[in-house]
Parts: sequence; structure tokens; C-alpha cells
Amino acid sequence: MDDETGVYPDGSVFAYVDTLEAGWHTLTDEERARAGVLLARASRIIRADCPGWSRAEAENPGLCSDICCEMVKRAMLPGTGDIPAGITQMNRTTGPFTDGYSFANPTGGLYLYDTEKRRLGNGVQTAFSIPMAGAA
Repeated sequence: MDDETGVYPDGSVFAYVDTLEAGWHTLTDEERARAGVLLARASRIIRADCPGWSRAEAENPGLCSDICCEMVKRAMLPGTGDIPAGITQMNRTTGPFTDGYSFANPTGGLYLYDTEKRRLGNGVQTAFSIPMAGAA
């Protein structure tokens, strides 16, 4: 990322696989390939859904990268390892050994939380004035 403009040199993604990996866990080769695709998609979603992203990034360098990584992490959690992650509900019956899980993001979709959208400038109120009288 260019420190002065807050934009990545190729202008395509806000975060790279190494950035995601450094803030989460060591990724397998398969996870790295999937993460690369998801990071590009998340970057496009941020640009499409949050038109004020460039101003937010200028005020808080690295913000888009952080949010992009969080989006991808949420999308990859349900399919990571043998231990279920991202569970919102769990049922366990000891008798006939039944387990049941409900995932927060079962389809692995990319989405922005409302708080992330606000950080990127969506829904933030601004004040302005328009002079109604002509120049004196």
C-alpha cells in the first residue's frame, strides 16, 4: 500500500493473503488460493457498497485492509479445520450421541457488518449549508 494515498499499487485489492495469514493463522495451500479469490471479491464489495471508502482509508490508513480481512475470515471460518467455528447454536445429546450446530455464516458469504459500513462512511450524517441569499 502506498503510504501517501492509501491505495494499493495495482488498485485491485485492499489486502493480500499474507496480510490475512499474519492476522489469523497459517493457511494451507488450498486456503491460500481460496483466500486470494475472496480478498479480491471483498475489495470489490467494499468499493461497490461503500462509496466513501477512499476518504475513510485516507483518514485511517489500513482500515479497508482490516475490514477486507475480517470479511474473508468470516467467510472461511465454517470450513476451517475439524473444530467447528462461527457457531451460533449447538445441540448435544449424550444418549444416542447426537450433535447439532448452527453456523453464523453457513454458506461462507462475504458481507459487511453495519459497524464496518459506518467506519467506511456509509450512513454517517454530515452537515452542510446552502446560502439562499445572493451575494451582497
